[in-house]
Amino acid sequence: MRSFGFLSFGHYGGGTGDDDPGAGEILRQAVDLAVGADGLGVNGAYFRVHHFARQAAAPMPLLAAIAARTNRIEVGTGVIDMRYENPLHLAEEAAALDLLSEGRVALGVSRGSPEPALRGWEAFGYTGSTDPRGADIAAEKFDRFLAAVRGERLAPADPAQFGPGVKLRVEPHSEGLIDRIWWGAGSRASAENVGAQGLNLMSSTLLTEATGESFGELQAAQIRQYKDAYRAAGHTRTPRVSVSRSIFPIVDDRDRQVFGFRARTDGDQIGVIDGYRSTFGRTYIGEPDVLVEELQADAAVQEADSLMLTIPNQLGVDFNLHVLENFARHVAPALGWIPNTEGPATGYPLG
Repeated sequence: MRSFGFLSFGHYGGGTGDDDPGAGEILRQAVDLAVGADGLGVNGAYFRVHHFARQAAAPMPLLAAIAARTNRIEVGTGVIDMRYENPLHLAEEAAALDLLSEGRVALGVSRGSPEPALRGWEAFGYTGSTDPRGADIAAEKFDRFLAAVRGERLAPADPAQFGPGVKLRVEPHSEGLIDRIWWGAGSRASAENVGAQGLNLMSSTLLTEATGESFGELQAAQIRQYKDAYRAAGHTRTPRVSVSRSIFPIVDDRDRQVFGFRARTDGDQIGVIDGYRSTFGRTYIGEPDVLVEELQADAAVQEADSLMLTIPNQLGVDFNLHVLENFARHVAPALGWIPNTEGPATGYPLG
């Protein structure tokens, strides 16, 4: 594990008070949390994206606000639902943010998970999908998004201005952004496809299989297949691979009060999502030395180079910074963490 960041779901309430923060307060807290994490040397601030729900959406304004107030921390998503996106507009926004932040953007994108709205992407104006999950339009949009990020010329130019046969690319263009695009994969087939395309892998918080093996073992097998596909396709860049975990070190009485009631044997969970029997990862709670031993035995954490800590954002900035600091001081160094103290978060070799 070379880097770690936090992954926030951005949950909010009705805005009736301190115990029920609204959307505006949660967004401002997200900025403050990222500023504090930047000071701790945490490598990344990442946010989930959901629609028609009281949680994080429209990530670009938030990431821009964070980038403006921080110096080193990587800003990104986990993940943007491509079914809801205009791919060229997303490419424009991502490039502009990457240029403003001097190369600190890392966008996770995917087909997206089930949302509260039935075929909600159609309410956004994106119709024509024949797949009940919208996978077909997500794949088509993703291909067009990648083409734009790569700088391919996609739009015919006005011949009165440029002459015949000229095509234009999306502007602005950020040269290195393509190397910081991740696909969120929940299956082995999806991971292999990502590897073949030469993109980074963001292994999902759930996997659409349940074989009796642990979540970590299933995820590690997925990551190995991704790496094999990456090499087989002839890509030479060192790719990045991330996994997400809920990890809460017990360091003081405050931690015991909040998390002490949870059993350390909290294991993986099996459920059904999109009609697939799926495996969800466990929560790690315990004293630092115990967590180090357990995470060193987590096959997927060992296969990945980046770890995203899912945080309870509703508990506020101070508490979540406390969790991040506990992990940074008492757990991460034993896992090989390199603090982000010089340059942008991507300024060191990964893999």
